[in-house]
Amino acid sequence: MSRSTNRTTRGGRGAKPSSNVVQFRERSPNAHVRKPEPKNAKWPFAVLLASPLMGLVIAWAWNSPSATAVSLARSSSGEPVIEQYNLTFSECSGPSRYTCVVDGDTFWIEGVKVRIADINTPEVSSPECPMEANLGAQATRRLISLLNAGPFSLESIDRDEDRYGRKLKVATRGGESLGEKLVDEGLAEKWSGRRGSWC
Repeated sequence: MSRSTNRTTRGGRGAKPSSNVVQFRERSPNAHVRKPEPKNAKWPFAVLLASPLMGLVIAWAWNSPSATAVSLARSSSGEPVIEQYNLTFSECSGPSRYTCVVDGDTFWIEGVKVRIADINTPEVSSPECPMEANLGAQATRRLISLLNAGPFSLESIDRDEDRYGRKLKVATRGGESLGEKLVDEGLAEKWSGRRGSWC
């Protein structure tokens, strides 16, 4: 009578792995091949590095004042700044104002609003009487002719701007104040800190 044996051969099916055997997972045939980097892989990194610099340049360009605005500001040392101009002015009309005259003591020069600091002239926008309206119109026309008569200078004073944001300047030609000419002709008064009456 034969006995059936239930032995399993070593390493055969159902055998427990030996404790000193290290098992490895099966690797794919291409696992040892390194994938090449895309040709443009470094390009996004370069953009990331350059972005902050580009942002600073754009912010500076956006926020920096125009050359005219810089020239109309007082120097950091406190010394008076004198700028030379030779432009053609007309009377301001409409909302777009660049180089034009508002009234006898206020004008725009290359997009910057300037108030002549040493005089006050009659109002043209809200005159108190017909006499002031008439004198204001004359002062406006006269200032246009004075500014158009040739090169002139704008000289800074102890304050850069008034409360309305207008640049405070004294307009001169050959060392003589253009505002003083208007005073001599009865179309302006010397600025004393407050407006007088023209009525």
